Order: sequence, then C-alpha cells, then structure tokens
Amino acid sequence: MEARAQARYIRVTPMKARRVVDLIRGMDATEAQAVLRFAPQAASVPVGKVLDSAIANAAHNYDHSDASTLYVSAAYVDEGPTLKRIRPGGQGRVYRILKRTSHITVVVSSKEGTR
Repeated sequence: MEARAQARYIRVTPMKARRVVDLIRGMDATEAQAVLRFAPQAASVPVGKVLDSAIANAAHNYDHSDASTLYVSAAYVDEGPTLKRIRPGGQGRVYRILKRTSHITVVVSSKEGTR
C-alpha cells in the first residue's frame, strides 16, 4: 500500500528543495515529520506540508490511521516553470532574474509485515 501527495508550482528553487528531501528519504513518517519541523531550511515548510498530506492520504484512502507504520518510500523534486523577470541595469541594460519553481512529490508506504 502506498499513498502519494504532490505540491506543484512551489516558489522555492529545486536545488534547495532537494537538499531537504534528501534528509527524509527512507525515514519513518513520524521521524521525518520531526526532522522537517526542526530543519533550518525554508524549503522544509512546503516539504513538511506535502509529507503531512501523503500521511493523510494513506489514512483516508487505505484506512491506515497509524502513521508509525509508514515510511517515506520515495521523495523527489522536479523543476517547474521558471518565472522570468527583469531588473534595470546600468547604462540602459536589463538584467534577467529567474524565479524558479518546484514540483514536490512524496510517497509513503507501509512497512513490510503490516497490513
């Protein structure tokens, strides 16, 4: 049994979000929630919300109310569309600002031998 959750178009760069996702991949779900709650990175907030949503999806779709039997089987970050903005530069030039977005996906599964 596995449940997944995805957040799309999140305004955090994929490289920064991948640093956070690499922390929780393979962990127990409750342990991953605790790690994300105290992680200093700003990207840990949206990743934590996606993890909470995946746990809630497992509880709702598979009647799997005990989060202690779940673990993060897969977690990855894909690059979303980039917003292109301009910033005035010296002598009439224009500098481009790239505001990158991310698609964050977390998959939780039940451990072997349970349900």
